[in-house]
Amino acid sequence: MSRTRIILLTVITMIAFAGNSLFCRMALKLTAIDAASFTTIRLVSGAATMWLLVTLFRGHKTGKGSWRSAAALFVYAILYSNAYVTLPAAMGALLLFGAVQATMIGYGISKGERLHGRQIVGLTLAFVGLVGLLLPGLTAPPLVGSVLMLASGVAWGVYSLRGKGAGDATRITAGNFLRAVPMAAAVSLATINNVSLDTAGIGYAVASGALASGIGYSIWYSVLPALKATSASTVQLSVPVIAALGGVLFLGEAVTLRLVLASVAILGGIALVIVKRR
Repeated sequence: MSRTRIILLTVITMIAFAGNSLFCRMALKLTAIDAASFTTIRLVSGAATMWLLVTLFRGHKTGKGSWRSAAALFVYAILYSNAYVTLPAAMGALLLFGAVQATMIGYGISKGERLHGRQIVGLTLAFVGLVGLLLPGLTAPPLVGSVLMLASGVAWGVYSLRGKGAGDATRITAGNFLRAVPMAAAVSLATINNVSLDTAGIGYAVASGALASGIGYSIWYSVLPALKATSASTVQLSVPVIAALGGVLFLGEAVTLRLVLASVAILGGIALVIVKRR
């Protein structure tokens, strides 16, 4: 896979992941849907999308997923939805991907990965930008929502690392989505007295599952084997920035100078980490 294609697919995936934050937050803030129902519909629509992709384009490939990966996916999804009941979109994305980053960098270092001088500078710059995005004028996020999102990020980090297994990534991801559906359905049944649905909420959940999750994950896991664990985790720092910009368009959040500066710092730092010298 060419470097240009890797970069393009990575950018598309980051936009999809940011879209997940926006879809989930808008659904749980602006509609009547409950978190468990959102998770179930998201996983069902994601599984259906992945099954269609596998059937149409990957029929000759191998791979079926695993129950462990499906469990990590489910834990990520259910905690993610419940966290967004209280967390703003940008703050949730920031906490999520911070936890993902910590998980994947820790794994990379444990396997002998080391950062070089320019990469250290880039990672430091990205962290400074991330802190700058977190601090300006933002109140402390709700404690319960923050803990849930951090745990969700750890689960997603584990799931991302497990996505490097043998077999076709799209087929494996489809298998994981299918296995996660009954887990989500069980939670919905256990909380059936709290079920609340409406058309808008269902629409957001389907968009999150089919577009931002199903298609987004299929692209991401086709790119992930070409990225080091450290680079893969660092590039995801762009997602809070994209989510914040989406919040400007869809949630009426104001653009500040510090937000712009933080965006430049984060994206510039990411570039220093992932772009190799000739």
